[in-house]
Amino acid sequence: MSRWEAPAKINLSLRVAEADGSGLHPLRSLVQTIEWCDLLTFEEGDEDQLTISGADLPEEGDNLIWKAVTALRSAVGIKQPFFDIHLDKAVAVAAGLGGGSSDAAATLFAAARLARVSPAVAEAVAPSVGADVPFLMVGGTAWMEGYGETLSPVPVEPDYAVVVVVPPFDLETAAVYQTWDRLDRPQGIPVVGRRLPPSLRPFGPLGNDLTPAAIALQPELDDWIADMADLFDGPVTMTGSGPALFGYFSDLDEAHSAAAAAPSQARATVAAVPRRNGAAQLPD
Repeated sequence: MSRWEAPAKINLSLRVAEADGSGLHPLRSLVQTIEWCDLLTFEEGDEDQLTISGADLPEEGDNLIWKAVTALRSAVGIKQPFFDIHLDKAVAVAAGLGGGSSDAAATLFAAARLARVSPAVAEAVAPSVGADVPFLMVGGTAWMEGYGETLSPVPVEPDYAVVVVVPPFDLETAAVYQTWDRLDRPQGIPVVGRRLPPSLRPFGPLGNDLTPAAIALQPELDDWIADMADLFDGPVTMTGSGPALFGYFSDLDEAHSAAAAAPSQARATVAAVPRRNGAAQLPD
């Protein structure tokens, strides 16, 4: 049996380009894993089985975990071993935090090990599983470009903590991108200079181009951003296609104090520090 952490990610910045001939939107994003993790347990079984606690998610083929297993098996032409997997879900779902992609990243690593397949094979199939999966196999701080397949690690020593607040509604990713196109591809409000932690200032301005589209779909999001900015006394940024929001703090103690004051209506509120890696096996 092996146990794996699958961390959330935040988009410190997300710049989106017009859809190309593939119908997809190339992007350039500064991404960061944080210490808010799902926990997955893997062992060989008599048949494929996935059980989930902590969230109401599909346990069959629609789950990204099985998409990862299928991609790995197809890449090496195997059907076994079978995997008995348990997911203890902690990261908020459908929030722009990459939780499902991170679970897939952990699954690729764990399944490769159980099947005695090189980790390089798992890394090679990651882009076919999901745009965020390659980054979440590596983690840390990186520029992510193209459709998520081009990664450039950033040698930065994070000097901040974050509070992530997930408003009590969902935003569907495809709808957010379609609305962004319909709105003639607006840019997100930039965060610059002293409004950023010192370690991030060289990379500014930072912002999320999908925020105007998310607000157009769910106007209540605008109120959450304004209220969180007042509460945190600083800039608040949406991650991914939303609706999760985050603000910066000088250390984890300060972040915990701010998180305690967040609205109780939020689906989730977490204080966390940046994480240096992605999906990773825990010691036995």
